[in-house]
Amino acid sequence: MSKYYNSKRTSNLYKPGMKFPLSRSKIDLYVDCPRCFYLDRKLGVKRPPFYPYSLNSAVDRLLKKEFDVKRVNGTKHPLMEKYGIDAIPAQDENMEDYRNNFKGIRFHHKKTNFVIFGAIDDLWKNSKGEYIIVDYKSTSKSGKITKLDQDWHDSYKRQMEVYQWLLRQNGYKVSDIGYFVYCNGITDKKAFDGRLEFEVTLIDYRGNTTWIEPQLKEIYNCLNSQEIPESSKDCDYCAYRNSAKEVMGEGKKNIQKQSKLSF
Repeated sequence: MSKYYNSKRTSNLYKPGMKFPLSRSKIDLYVDCPRCFYLDRKLGVKRPPFYPYSLNSAVDRLLKKEFDVKRVNGTKHPLMEKYGIDAIPAQDENMEDYRNNFKGIRFHHKKTNFVIFGAIDDLWKNSKGEYIIVDYKSTSKSGKITKLDQDWHDSYKRQMEVYQWLLRQNGYKVSDIGYFVYCNGITDKKAFDGRLEFEVTLIDYRGNTTWIEPQLKEIYNCLNSQEIPESSKDCDYCAYRNSAKEVMGEGKKNIQKQSKLSF
């Protein structure tokens, strides 16, 4: 990890008055822990990254290929037929940019001077002319996945809502209902045989974007403060830093005591 992880940087840090890029994931970081967000965006100390989920990325790419075939033909995907969804994959000239992690869909929020952006997985369009945000998720767990009822699913919901908000800010007519295409790896087969099969479930979610504007104001105030904010009570990263600092302090005292006792 040390080969790729730069623990301290001096570029792309927030300064008052600047036009500042703020990704969907960094908004979620603030919600997760204001202190970690402040350390990252203003002081240049980033959380250690997760290892990339290569299998998840492969599933994403394959799903995009599947839906793109139907997008070109202007027809429904079998999953839409199965769940009776009144929509087809949307044909939009900006689709490739919206999917690109380095571009995404963007909006300049003039009140804060933030450029909010995020990369979507897919867009569908219903018979009312409304665009539908679609996000692909993949995992492997026992039981059928039918709803978003785990703690970490709150992050998925916020992700969907930020994308809905971004589309609306760009002038799109957007449905409140979005969908998660959830792929769950099946592990109870008799043998692997070089093939991993998935159970694909479609989960609908009604987004609520009213929290975003107040949250952006809060983030703006945080970045313009000279004080490092408190950490979230359940932040594992802050808990680790605090414990390490405490133990190292005690360790230093013990070493000094041992040095005095030695001959």
